[in-house]
Amino acid sequence: MKIFVIGATGMAGSAFVKEAAKNGLEVIANGRSEDKLAKLKSEVPSIQTLAQDAFTLTKDDFADCDAIVDAFSTAPAQAYRHTDLAAHLIRLFRETTSPRLAFTLGAGSLITGADHHRVLQDIEQDESTKPWRNTPKNQYFEYQFLQNVDNVNWFGVSPANLFVPGEKVANILYGKDELLYNEQGESVTTAGTMATVLVQELLTPKHHQERFTVANG
Repeated sequence: MKIFVIGATGMAGSAFVKEAAKNGLEVIANGRSEDKLAKLKSEVPSIQTLAQDAFTLTKDDFADCDAIVDAFSTAPAQAYRHTDLAAHLIRLFRETTSPRLAFTLGAGSLITGADHHRVLQDIEQDESTKPWRNTPKNQYFEYQFLQNVDNVNWFGVSPANLFVPGEKVANILYGKDELLYNEQGESVTTAGTMATVLVQELLTPKHHQERFTVANG
């Protein structure tokens, strides 16, 4: 299986690249920084790299790929680019079943509490989130956009409330739309856990044109 990874040098992307390579998948790692891609290749020699702006990628760049993982990240001030990139990829593959498109989405679109409100509401009501809240807000917009796409083979994965660096855990919690907590009351997903789940979903598809969520148990 050949996987194209956009944002391969970021926290989520690099964790996925390493997990995918461990599982014998062929990986093309994409990013803008040649230096960061070279460092990633030194850690995972089996991968191919492509230093190119994701918004300039064409169908030819994805030739023979079975799946594309969108792990793109950007500064909060330009968080609207999450939806822009999703739209770019969807436009390229309208009316197709391959490649499969995988999107790493934020926790803001998940629901929580007795009244089933969006996590994004809690984020926006907390003054301390002001410097970065534009990111979950626009990732929610990205999810809303994807919900209206019914002629492309896509799926999305949302982490728990905290998405942090770290290894995969033995016990992974799975859900659909509700924010997950473990028995200790923690709502955390490590990058290693997210990477493991993405690889499993690509190897054994269970979700089609929908988003699901995972957390560390």
